[in-house]
Amino acid sequence: MKKESFATLYTAEGEALSGQPWTIYPRPQMKRNSFFCLNGEWDFYANGGEKERILVPFPPESALSGIGRRLEKFPGVKYRRKFTLPEGFVRGRVLLHFGAVDQTAAVFLNGHEVGTHVGGYDAFSFDITEFLQDENELTVGCIDDLESHILPYGKQREKRGGMWYTPVTGIWQTVWIESVPEQYVKSLKIDTGRDYVQISVDGVCDGVVTVQTPDGEITSRLADSTARLQIRNPRLWSPEDPYLYEFKITAGEDEISSYFALRTLEIKEVDGLPRLCLNGKPYFFHGLLDQGYYSDGIYTPASPENYTRDIAEMKALGFNTLRKHIKVEPEHFYCECDRLGMIVFQDMVNNGDYSFLRDTALPTVGIKKLSDRWMHRDKATRKCFEDGMNATVKQLQNHPCICYWTIFNEGWGQFNSAEMYETLKTLDSSRFIDATSGWFQGRKSDVESLHVYFKPVKINPGDKPVVLSEFGGYSYQPQGHVFHPGKPYGYRFFEDRKKFEDALVELYEKEIIPALSRGLCGAIYTQVSDVEDETNGLLSYDRKVLKVSPEVMNKIAEKLKL
Repeated sequence: MKKESFATLYTAEGEALSGQPWTIYPRPQMKRNSFFCLNGEWDFYANGGEKERILVPFPPESALSGIGRRLEKFPGVKYRRKFTLPEGFVRGRVLLHFGAVDQTAAVFLNGHEVGTHVGGYDAFSFDITEFLQDENELTVGCIDDLESHILPYGKQREKRGGMWYTPVTGIWQTVWIESVPEQYVKSLKIDTGRDYVQISVDGVCDGVVTVQTPDGEITSRLADSTARLQIRNPRLWSPEDPYLYEFKITAGEDEISSYFALRTLEIKEVDGLPRLCLNGKPYFFHGLLDQGYYSDGIYTPASPENYTRDIAEMKALGFNTLRKHIKVEPEHFYCECDRLGMIVFQDMVNNGDYSFLRDTALPTVGIKKLSDRWMHRDKATRKCFEDGMNATVKQLQNHPCICYWTIFNEGWGQFNSAEMYETLKTLDSSRFIDATSGWFQGRKSDVESLHVYFKPVKINPGDKPVVLSEFGGYSYQPQGHVFHPGKPYGYRFFEDRKKFEDALVELYEKEIIPALSRGLCGAIYTQVSDVEDETNGLLSYDRKVLKVSPEVMNKIAEKLKL
């Protein structure tokens, strides 16, 4: 069998990478002045093999990690490094944090097991105070049981190709340490409306909340761990005006800084059609599918600037929404969307088995109605999905950019969607919920969510707002910037940049813009960038080629405003 040949592509940030990576504070919505970053070179052992050196937080399969090869998944991998905390760093308790580790982690400090974690997409931490020494040795063992399909895995697949991508293993987000007082704020929940904010904390009962507003500083004491403040002359957050209110909490010896935004989301009937409304007015969510893969770091971009540049470039094209597709990013991504004004439709990460016949072939020919009560019946698989959904909401719920949750995508891992809708509504009733993006619609969802690739887009008004949550996928390969030359994946193919752009304009002009008058409330084009075989991005996989003209795309955006 002929071995496949892949090009090694680097982003500009990857080419410029030097020193300790990802030194930015990793939890921007609950920030303290205590931060010791453990990213950098670690010892690495794959499946009991010889010691290698890896650059954390990049997954070992990535070029930026220094390993750059596919790994056997069992018996697993091990990381090890030594560290000494700076003098005066410890001021009470010491917490060790991991942004994310795929999929399970067992953590040891100086030979003592300090804890374990299951799940590859959520942050976790351990109190390591009792195990600290002057010089410390930290060991992390990881197992990635991808093929069991029990834990959420997203687009990873052992046999990558087409719409499935190279899997990652182990640490893929920042590892860091902070010191806190004996009594400290452990978590933070922010609820907002049009003119108020309610801030709830865990870990302390008393304290003072101070909010900075254009009209001056306002304060309130925590009462039973909660403070509610009215905001005069509220300035509402939107992509056109992404205004953020900064605040701090002082609770005894602990002090944290954070921010919130004021905005409202609701469904209203406007001119006889159900519309998704932002801040009381109908709003068209003009968006792109965002998979969050990078040519040199796979799951982990070379620098936080990669996120900033992606968001800013898509805004410069006139887009106001990114659908974060079955991946949960480091919090910095959402912070930048908050700051720059980019709405996020956040997917839950799928688990369960994928069936080409059930999940792709039959829906493609029009068979899109299946009862999901008997799908993916394994109790462990169902529980792991629900646990992952709970963790995703808890971790991301304070970010104003997130306006919309997607539970299931194209039937992948789908089960009891009506019950999962009610579960998610209990967790967060403030955002729109798309229970089944694409097909296999259940009884409950806030929207009718369609995927259209192989036929014209036709919108039939109904009793729910209509969102075209995937469409397009046109492929153009910029020479010298393609991961898998000779094997492109997409839905229409163009060898010429101008013909690609013309076809894209025609798609919007003839099918998307006319659909607004029939109730279309949002459209998510596939996609931000190429990803491995998929060459259907507006950016090349290495982010060095923009395939469309900002002037052309902004003319389309103007016509999509409600």
